[in-house]
Amino acid sequence: MLVIGLGRFGSAVAESLVRMGQEVLAIDEDRALVDRWADELTHVARADTTDDRALRQLGVADFDRAVVAIGTDIEASVLTVLAPAEAGVPDIWAKAITRKHGAILERVGAHHVIYPEYSMGERVAHMLAGGMMDYIEFDDQFSIARTLAPPFTWDKTLAESAPRTKHGVTVVGVKRTGEDFTYARPETAVHRHDHLIVSGPTRSVEKFCNLH
Repeated sequence: MLVIGLGRFGSAVAESLVRMGQEVLAIDEDRALVDRWADELTHVARADTTDDRALRQLGVADFDRAVVAIGTDIEASVLTVLAPAEAGVPDIWAKAITRKHGAILERVGAHHVIYPEYSMGERVAHMLAGGMMDYIEFDDQFSIARTLAPPFTWDKTLAESAPRTKHGVTVVGVKRTGEDFTYARPETAVHRHDHLIVSGPTRSVEKFCNLH
């Protein structure tokens, strides 16, 4: 896996990938960052990330996936995406700070654009405003959330409380304190203090998580 840019976002991605057993080549032009991560990541190299020749010499074309984690310098971000795109890397993820920035990245070759600050801000807002403990929203207005079981589900099976019929959401799983996660079935019983993993249209998930 190739990670270009070792700021907070890039280093977090690279570190997590290594922890999951992935080999990572991380590239940054900042000597201090390269030195900081040299012993933590599989391979770390110092190079001007906007120089396509330098990136090609480092073997960018040999990777199936690349993450361009440069956000604040838009020009550097765009020029950096160009190198793996022109080298034929089939799966390029790029960080953007605005929607316009993201649109430019897509035009020059990014296959996936990530908005970390926006996504995290939206996630925290949902958790603060609703009864959610965790929240993920997809592009097509579909969401998954973790919430405490609302009172109408207590001491009933999912078939009896019927959250899909009554509220338009699907209970994917149930997590009880001190017990393993259980994939939900119609006969799964729900009790007070259980955590439910629910999925469905964003509006429906939001309303369901507020039924407390």
